[in-house]
Order: sequence, then C-alpha cells, then structure tokens
Amino acid sequence: MRVVVLDTETTGLRVEDGHRIIEIGCLELINRRPSGRRFHELINPEREIEAGATEVHGFRLQDLEDKPLFASVAERFISFVEGAQILIHNAPFDTGFINAELARMGRPPLESIAAEVVDTLRMARDLHPGQRNSLDALCQRYGVNNTHRLLHGALLDAELLAEVWLAMTRGQDSLDIQVSRGDADSEANAIDLAALNLPVVQPSAEEWAAHERIMDEIAKECGGTPIWRREAPQKGQDPNEVAA
Repeated sequence: MRVVVLDTETTGLRVEDGHRIIEIGCLELINRRPSGRRFHELINPEREIEAGATEVHGFRLQDLEDKPLFASVAERFISFVEGAQILIHNAPFDTGFINAELARMGRPPLESIAAEVVDTLRMARDLHPGQRNSLDALCQRYGVNNTHRLLHGALLDAELLAEVWLAMTRGQDSLDIQVSRGDADSEANAIDLAALNLPVVQPSAEEWAAHERIMDEIAKECGGTPIWRREAPQKGQDPNEVAA
C-alpha cells in the first residue's frame, strides 16, 4: 500500500479570497513504513501574506520572492502523489488550495490524480467524539513528540501526522498466525507453536517501558485489558512457556 502524507501552508485561510499556497510537504509510506521519499517545496505565492498566517508559519512574502512558482513544481508534485492514498488533516482546506492551483494550470483536481484522499481529522473525530482532535492534541494523545514544533511547517506537520496516523490505525497491523481448527486437513497443517522453540530475546528496560506505555494507551482506548497484555509473556518470561 502506497500512502502519501500531505500538508500545506498558505497566505491566508480562505482560498475564495485569492489566497495561495506557500509550502507543500509530503512524505511517502510503503506498507506503513517510511520509504525515505519526500516532496518539499517553498513557493512564491505572488501576493501578500496575512499577518495572522505569518504568526502561524513564520513566512513573509520577502522570504519567498526567490522561490519557484507553483506551476514550475506542479508536474513533480503530481508525479509524487499520483495513484497514492493521500492523508491530510482537515483535507477540505488543503485540497481546496491545491485544486485552485491545479485549476489555474488546467489540470484535474487532486481527487482525480490520487487513488483516494483521506481526511484524518474526520477519522480522529470518529474515534474520539467530543474531544480536541487538532494535530497537537492527537500528538499528545498518542505520545508523539512534537516539542520541536514551534511554528507550523508543511513537511514537519506531515511527519507528525504520519506518526499519529500510524498510532490511530495500529489495529490494522495484523500479527495473527491463523491456526485453523476446522477439519482434519486443516488440523494436520496447523502450526505447533510449542514445538518451535522460539529464541528468547529479552527487551531492555527502555523497550519494556515503551511497550507498557503502548499497552496503557490501548487499554484506555478499548476500555479493558488488551488481549496482548492478557496473553503476552510477562517481563522476563520465556515466550515458549506462553506458546505451550
């Protein structure tokens, strides 16, 4: 699965008032792991930046006058996101600005270029109704370190969103070994876990503490004891004993 996490910064809040994009940041995940590929551009918006927007991201027009126009980076941007599932926090905002830029070039909207556009803000609201679901709030909820985020930045925010999304969708990772107990054939092919004699690799104190923090988060979200905590070996226990 190819996922692109995307964020933008703009000259103001309303694309209807002619505000433009000043920064695009994207990073690619392949099968839920960072591939190392990124797209990041600062863009000359050809118009003034509102003072309120500068307070958010720190950019003034004079900082961007030597940067490329959107039209000169558009083809590379399209190539980067084409065919991917795109994750955006508050997607209507960013897609509105991106589609306005693409329309100026006579290009189709982002939704036609990507395989899918997913609004992670909507996802978060479904998971945590009635709670704050800003990126900062989600970082705090899922233990994602954002202490270095003094100002908004497109690439930085995309990196944080990638970590938050992975935490929000952790249940999509399947670690199952399906052992069927249906008929004689499936029983014959079943895996004898006790006979595997699994090697024992003891976690460090830091790794064990990190594991317990994640278990605490899962317990809080599901309102009960996670199965991993009920069935997993205790600290220092041989996993072969659990398999047996």
